[in-house]
Amino acid sequence: MLKVEPIPAFQDNYIWAIHDGRSVAVVDPGDAAPVLAYLERKGLQLGAILITHHHGDHQGGVAQLLASHPLGPDGRSLPVAGPATEKIGHRTQAVAQGDTVTLAHPALTLRVLEVPGHTAGHIAYTGSLDGLGPVLFCGDTLFASGCGRLFEGTAAQMLRSLDQFAALPDDTRVYCAHEYTASNVRFARAVEPRNNALARWQDKVAELRAAGQPTLPTTIGHEREVNPFLRSRLPQVRQALAGRMPADADDAAAFAALRAWKDEFR
Repeated sequence: MLKVEPIPAFQDNYIWAIHDGRSVAVVDPGDAAPVLAYLERKGLQLGAILITHHHGDHQGGVAQLLASHPLGPDGRSLPVAGPATEKIGHRTQAVAQGDTVTLAHPALTLRVLEVPGHTAGHIAYTGSLDGLGPVLFCGDTLFASGCGRLFEGTAAQMLRSLDQFAALPDDTRVYCAHEYTASNVRFARAVEPRNNALARWQDKVAELRAAGQPTLPTTIGHEREVNPFLRSRLPQVRQALAGRMPADADDAAAFAALRAWKDEFR
């Protein structure tokens, strides 16, 4: 049975650790120090590294991790998978839409989705983990009740990327890379003040954060209920955008207006 655990990093990052009790694959290790401390504390051996995009807070720790753990549990060079179209240091496997990443330590297979928007070549990893069911490691494309900023891609690209996520099973566990949920929920409530599921979620988020607990993972089904960026086509969301876009704006323009609103929201 596999487990997924968060390794907090920087101010609000999560590096996700997928382990079987012996070896671990880490997703987006922007900082090596907390990963090395985690390995020592848990008595685990590093088996693989998965990267979703090129930003330093997602791959900045790779070099130090490889220096400390150059070989995996099988005595071979540690595999490092990352997006084919982005500059990823020490990458050993360049992956794109539809590719699979098959690891021996821990034993798992994940499918790659290309999800441009936050960066031009951003990818995500999805599959089914023994004991957990369907999972999604989405980097900075999808957040709990939010989505990533459009640094390199377009609103149309991000909308298509999120549509890929929305098509996944409702029970897919979503492992986002940042703890942005409280601020995202405040914005979501401004967009949909009458969303009862969102009101309940805001209370739960406050409870979790007050206890020092992460708000992740979320699920795809939950995000369909509370995330305005997965709900941008709904009439109530379009109505909330009145005055921020033309009345006849298409789906991509509506999404762009929603993202622009979030960018300026305080």
